[in-house]
Amino acid sequence: MTTTQGDSMDDALGQFQKRQNEVTGALEELSDLARSLGAKSLNERIGRDLVRKLAEDRFHLVVVGEFNHGKSTFVNALLGHAALPVGVTPTTAAIHHLRYADQPEATVVFSNGRRESFPFEQVRRFSVGGDSHPDEVDFLEVGYPAPLLKERILLVDTPGVNDLSLQRADITYSYIPRADAVLFLLDAGQILKESERVFLQDKLLKASRDKIVFVITKWDLLNKDEQGEALGYAKEQLARLIKDPVVFPVSAEESLVRAEKGETGPESSGMPELVTHLTRFLAEERGRILLDNALGEGLNVVKLLQKGIDARARAIAMKSEDLARRIETLTKDLQGQAGTIEQRRVQIKEEVAGIKASARKDLERFVDDVIRQLPNVVDSAKGEDLKQYLPSFLSDTFQRWAEAETKEIATALEALAEKTVALVKDDAHESAKRIAETMGTGEVKRLDVQVDTFRYDMGIAALFTVGIGVMFANVLLGGLLALAAPILALALRGRFEGEYRKKALEQAPEVLRAAAAKVGPKIDEMVDDFAQKLDTWVVTAGEELHREVLEVLKSTEDARKSGLKDEAATKKDVEEQNARLGAAETRITTMRAELWAPAPAKEPDADRVRVADSDLN
Repeated sequence: MTTTQGDSMDDALGQFQKRQNEVTGALEELSDLARSLGAKSLNERIGRDLVRKLAEDRFHLVVVGEFNHGKSTFVNALLGHAALPVGVTPTTAAIHHLRYADQPEATVVFSNGRRESFPFEQVRRFSVGGDSHPDEVDFLEVGYPAPLLKERILLVDTPGVNDLSLQRADITYSYIPRADAVLFLLDAGQILKESERVFLQDKLLKASRDKIVFVITKWDLLNKDEQGEALGYAKEQLARLIKDPVVFPVSAEESLVRAEKGETGPESSGMPELVTHLTRFLAEERGRILLDNALGEGLNVVKLLQKGIDARARAIAMKSEDLARRIETLTKDLQGQAGTIEQRRVQIKEEVAGIKASARKDLERFVDDVIRQLPNVVDSAKGEDLKQYLPSFLSDTFQRWAEAETKEIATALEALAEKTVALVKDDAHESAKRIAETMGTGEVKRLDVQVDTFRYDMGIAALFTVGIGVMFANVLLGGLLALAAPILALALRGRFEGEYRKKALEQAPEVLRAAAAKVGPKIDEMVDDFAQKLDTWVVTAGEELHREVLEVLKSTEDARKSGLKDEAATKKDVEEQNARLGAAETRITTMRAELWAPAPAKEPDADRVRVADSDLN
């Protein structure tokens, strides 16, 4: 990447980094308060779930395009070095996760979860025609010292194919919906082919309309007049699919050559303008979601800490025997709470078992229905077309079933999650009442500590726009199609030499059942994974209030027994803690308001090309 491109990232991402450090500082202040109160579990949760998560979060940038669109050259231009193999045929056989590393490194992650490091120079083994086995590979993790990757960006390079409708299902349904931005590559010599138009309309725009950046590659191959004509055509056609499309013409080859030679100064490749827009979008639009989520969780922690400070203040005035008795009462109550939590967990298991059983029955019915249709399908197809038609029929029919089934499963799981959250909130309110009575505070307001953080635990950046149900449906569908599609589309090809119809009727049911045998366990696995996250959340949320108050009381009791502080000193501590907490709450509330405050009016982005009547004339 050239110096100009590197400089273009500094402003927006530098501002985001500054904000991120401020948010981290505010959370660490809460952590210090929790530690001083003796709330060990809360202190650990702040560090584990908030501070560390914020530090580890990355912007996911996904590159999509048909082969021969210069995709590998474009990715290399973003990296500022020819790190990945380039060719005139499809080169990327496996998904590449490109992250920052001080030295080039590579790891292959297999479908079964096994990881295996290998020399960076052997990355090209995973290109088309290499000696690797992409079907066994989940993705390739590549570390590289590129400035763009250092700025909290994970670049996902997807396999280029000759038809995007054949793109790997897990890219379409899993990677793209969860991406923070999608770079959709178009070829300057053949802008918006019909296959690309269909893919955009049927797949991409449904889940990612607000985060697509269109990149026209090989811009330097056109002369000035051709460039004007091509840009006008691209804008006109894209405007029919998406309002106000963002379009950048680039010459990745020119940018890469400059970077390799170490040239600096102004350039006409279009890459600096693209990088400027991209980093600004990630920092200002997607970055705010990450920071807002962390600040919202911080305010939830403030509420818990306030409960702890109140408990400590009341404990100071109690006699040691009285304090011990109340701690014992709360401990027993927490043990009783464990029974309520277990009841919620059993309910989750029962409903999940029902969802999986229903899905299995639906799968069996689907297979039986398709097998019954096969004689008519085979008889109606012309003999010479059967070899191509039958696999397509099986794949298309399965995809339609899978889309409907995954939506049904996701709807059921989302309803289960919402019901569980509501029940746990009711349980927490009842716990708060009992704690208040035990501590002698009488009736309390409905618990204001937020326990509905399940969305956060599932990944708020992705769920901000699509919701738990849609996200799970996409991920599940991608997993099912990735398993079944190769079996359905390829297993029958090449087998029909001679008696096409007879062999089709014999072998198609076997192929369909083989696909179902793969898909059934995958449904169970992914539903169980969702249920496990919900189960873990129930345990954490259900015990949280009791545990934090108990830890504070025991800390106060231990200090009293040890004679470390007298009552006056402890009261002073509580007053200081209360003042610090109030200041922390004000700081976080102010930061959150400023995060979403309207930005000052500024000149339109010169780097962002939009559809305008003047551009088309």
